[in-house]
Amino acid sequence: MTDALSAAADAMDEVFAASMLAKLDFPAPSKARRGEHRLAPPAETVAKAALYVAMRESGTSNVQLARRLGVDEKEVRRLLDPHYASKLPRIAQAVALLGKRLVIGLDAA
Repeated sequence: MTDALSAAADAMDEVFAASMLAKLDFPAPSKARRGEHRLAPPAETVAKAALYVAMRESGTSNVQLARRLGVDEKEVRRLLDPHYASKLPRIAQAVALLGKRLVIGLDAA
């Protein structure tokens, strides 16, 4: 069961990555039914997805956000790339520039 849940979380991580690369909206999460397990992709992927959603909601392009951050557009692409290791404070800074606040929480395992 542990291996299956780990594989499912990895698959979810890839779905997030593919959705962001294809510039698609994320579907709303469904409620877990009895006997189902709730999963989430890695925290860094969730933070990058939050930045992606904030940019889409505000209509902000990579170039516009890069200008506001004072960096090259390539850094914004990296912030949005789930396969690139980004620092959480930099993601939070980018989210804040879009009028949002990145919040981290804990759930029971």
